[in-house]
Amino acid sequence: MTVRIRPLDDAAAPAWDRFVRAMPDATFCHLSGWAGVIGRAFGHPTHYAFAEQDGAVVGVLPLVHMRTRLFGNTLSSTPFCVYGGPVAAMPEAASALENHALDLQRRLGAPALEFRRRGTPDAGWQVRPPLYYTFRKTISITGDDAKDQAANIPRKQRAEVRKAARTNLTAVTNLDVDGLYPLYAESVRNLGSPTFPRRYFRLLAAAFPGACDVTTVRHGDQPVAAVLSFHFREEVLPYYAGSVPLARKLSANEFMYWEVMRRAARERGATVFDFGRSKADTGAFDYKKNWGFVPEELPYCYRLAPGAAVPDNNPNNPRFRLAIAAWKRLPLPVANLLGPPLVRGLG
Repeated sequence: MTVRIRPLDDAAAPAWDRFVRAMPDATFCHLSGWAGVIGRAFGHPTHYAFAEQDGAVVGVLPLVHMRTRLFGNTLSSTPFCVYGGPVAAMPEAASALENHALDLQRRLGAPALEFRRRGTPDAGWQVRPPLYYTFRKTISITGDDAKDQAANIPRKQRAEVRKAARTNLTAVTNLDVDGLYPLYAESVRNLGSPTFPRRYFRLLAAAFPGACDVTTVRHGDQPVAAVLSFHFREEVLPYYAGSVPLARKLSANEFMYWEVMRRAARERGATVFDFGRSKADTGAFDYKKNWGFVPEELPYCYRLAPGAAVPDNNPNNPRFRLAIAAWKRLPLPVANLLGPPLVRGLG
């Protein structure tokens, strides 16, 4: 039967998501809900397409066209997500989706087409020099805190978790994205990065009901750390986190991530903890290694128009050094006002 490429619409979304959940190499970032979130939060045109054969979905490809004056013009699968690229049940569907993406790139005039692969890069595509790494680990929780910590957390981090338990910290898990936002915004300002708009977090919560939650750590009545996590199959993905400077002294982040791991395993049956993407030679990269995670290179791959270069909109790029240093000194209300229009082009 002929493979046809069709655009995602509301009627096809349930079949798209059933296919994603059934495919071992698909990720949370391939779910259809991202299309509406990215389009509404950032105003980028989305071009989600699926391959259909004999009325059944046999492949999916999330695509977003990001075009801004400051940060260039890229057709990406998928911005604001750590993973992407086509997922297909058969070679014919994979080939049809790739050809569709290349044709769309030409029609849109995008110099770069990006697939954010996890695993094997696409043959014939240009691979980004090593920069981004993901951190994933199997977890095993039995119900005995001491034994579970010993089985899942290296000694140094276990000591931090035990230290935190003695400092009047408590944790609650709900869907309080508005409580997360000020902690997240302060953290990214301190790193010199623009923050996402508040509505982005609200849209995520609405788009993924039951698969999205926020764990908040308090010291007495004061929130000191929080993280928004996604749940996909037997995986938990702590995705956006923030904390106040006091959190480091209290070991609140260690307490928080242990709580996410423990609750996801005991209450949702999670067996994989996906600690997300970090850049090499950064504090976040080292922090995740200290938790016992082994970095796995993400082979993001590209098809480039003649004369185009791989997009390099990341904080390691020397041309952003002065801007990052200046951003760290901005008053938080100013950073929160200026950040959302900028971050839409960074993806």
